[in-house]
Amino acid sequence: MRKRKDALLSPESLHSLEAHLAGTLRPVVPPPNFAQRLGRRIRIPERRLLAARLQDWTRLFLVLGSVLSGMVLVITLARILYYMTARRHT
Repeated sequence: MRKRKDALLSPESLHSLEAHLAGTLRPVVPPPNFAQRLGRRIRIPERRLLAARLQDWTRLFLVLGSVLSGMVLVITLARILYYMTARRHT
């Protein structure tokens, strides 16, 4: 694929574009305690807690089975609605 030379901006137009953006976009300074508040909200569990959760096989199987059953139910309902509406139009 060839590069188009006319797609590139000239240095003058690029400079004017940068000057326009510098005048339009103002820097935003976050509050001084923003990082501390964000750090308190985001909590990453310790490795031992993550490992304990993954070793709880009964809960994992229960969640996986529930999700799969829900998907089958949604697909079945969608098929029922499709066939009911398709027969009315024929």
